[in-house]
Amino acid sequence: MRERYRGTPLLEADLAPAPMEQFDRWFRAAAACDLYEPNAMVVSTATPDGRPSSRTVLMKAYDERGFVFFTNYSSRKGREIEANPYVSLLFPWHPLARQVIVTGTAARIGRDETAAYFRTRPHGSQLGAWASDQSAPVDSRETLLDRYETLAARYPDAEQVPVPPLWGGFRVTPETVEFWQGHENRLHDRLRYFREKATEAASTEAASTEAASAETGSAETGPGGWCTERLYP
Repeated sequence: MRERYRGTPLLEADLAPAPMEQFDRWFRAAAACDLYEPNAMVVSTATPDGRPSSRTVLMKAYDERGFVFFTNYSSRKGREIEANPYVSLLFPWHPLARQVIVTGTAARIGRDETAAYFRTRPHGSQLGAWASDQSAPVDSRETLLDRYETLAARYPDAEQVPVPPLWGGFRVTPETVEFWQGHENRLHDRLRYFREKATEAASTEAASTEAASAETGSAETGPGGWCTERLYP
């Protein structure tokens, strides 16, 4: 299976000064194309000894501080983030031949922010957050449904559902953000933002090709301490 990617070149001169502004441009474009769940992202976490795991979740907010998603803090991803806050995010917008790759650190958001979002969820989703002991073994689907029905009887539609104590949001603060645009002949554009303080870590890949820096272009520093660089595809 092979696709021929076609896209508008992504040039340094066209980039926003900061990655979250550039993300906003691309996210709005993806949403305008009626992509199925453009806010779906793959969240990759790892244990302290480096064993990775990935899953798709829905991004629920983003701003200059980073990306927010919600989960059960006792889930596998929740436990792994608590032990090792370094995460990666991937937004795979295949119909546009685009993807955004984020590396950074995740931390819990405040309970007020969590409660404000929880109140916007459908009533059934609120009950589901209580019914599911996420990532723990369960003997059957019937057990899960029984737990849900018990909660539905306790909290009918008119009843306010409290926020589960082990449920809440994480905000991923980006350290690097790469914008990938697919092109013919696999000559893709890869432009990456990275913080000045993260230069050494972010430039590990580029360091091995230092002799070719004249070809790839040197890193440029923009407002807010963000640098950009172009990577070979």
